[in-house]
Amino acid sequence: MSFSSLVQDLSLRDPNAPRRRGDASVSTIDDRASRTSHISRAMSYASTAATSVSISGDISSQLHGGYAHPLARSWQAERQLTKSMLIYPLFVSDNDDEEVLIPSLPNQYRRGINRLVPFLEPLVHKGLRSVILFGVPLKPGTKDALGTAADDPEGPVIRSIRLLRQRFPQLYITVDVCLCEYTSHGHCGILRDDGSLNNQLSVDRISDVALAYAKAGAHCVAPSDMNDGRIRAIKLKLIEEGIVHRVTLMSYAAKFSGCLYGPFRDAAGSCPSFGDRKCYQLPPGGRGLARRAIVRDINEGADIIMVKPASQYLDIISDAKELGKDLPVAAYQVSGEFAMIHAAAKAGVFDLKAMAFEATEGILRAGATIIISYFVPEFLDWLST
Repeated sequence: MSFSSLVQDLSLRDPNAPRRRGDASVSTIDDRASRTSHISRAMSYASTAATSVSISGDISSQLHGGYAHPLARSWQAERQLTKSMLIYPLFVSDNDDEEVLIPSLPNQYRRGINRLVPFLEPLVHKGLRSVILFGVPLKPGTKDALGTAADDPEGPVIRSIRLLRQRFPQLYITVDVCLCEYTSHGHCGILRDDGSLNNQLSVDRISDVALAYAKAGAHCVAPSDMNDGRIRAIKLKLIEEGIVHRVTLMSYAAKFSGCLYGPFRDAAGSCPSFGDRKCYQLPPGGRGLARRAIVRDINEGADIIMVKPASQYLDIISDAKELGKDLPVAAYQVSGEFAMIHAAAKAGVFDLKAMAFEATEGILRAGATIIISYFVPEFLDWLST
């Protein structure tokens, strides 16, 4: 019975309700007072009945009041996105004056070292706290089978580290450590004659490159090659050099093979010339392998654990937080994820800003505390408003 019907029913059954004389209704002051009293009781009864219906069992079922206000909604998040969580990927080429749009990676550019400071100044002013550098050698003859240009003191990465340390003293500089951009074959290490990966030689080379970046001034070295044992090798060389106390080691511990890296490889020029990387990057279904790799890298001395890609591997981010509960967990929202969000927004599927936040908040909810994302310039504006 509706509230209005209930009131009407109780009023009609009231013995003191107005009586009819002929065709007219006659009410006295007492009649009106009595009727008002019954309506009041009816309203009270209706309210009590409605409450008993809406609260089935425990009163804690009533949740709406806890997030009715926008600020109260924000308090429901276990982790809230802040500018300090964000790391912005930069592609730095050995063409000092280059600034070229990457067609498959919306609004992202490959830049030479002379273009870095003018580009970064407004972002730093808005609150940019960290970048991750990827070197892109373009000059003919730079690439070879051993990736010898990776730690060239006059190469784009080491020059960029020194420049950014000087111009932006508060900017935290992370450097990706891999050989794929510098090898003539495009793989993430040194190969045997049969084309398979020589893990031992690759680890020795990768750890040398990481050490060179650290000595140049990088705050954080992040090996992405996925060779077995490279975290321990890097840590030992940092110890031997006497700089382990000031260099963070962020491991791409759970980096999965798949089809979400295409725009990145366009930007970095790192497509393999033959084969693929499935023998050293994790298979998409390999949750157990990922857990083993995370535990291994923690035990070898990683300071931060990274999962890559992010949105398709939220369970792995959650696993990383569980296994490394005392370590920061990073997640890389890779180029393919970024491009898909842009493409769907362009097609009118959803609003770009709303989806960028939703995807990132999902990554945070899974357990990440550091986000590497191409959306960083936009987030610096969005988080300010």
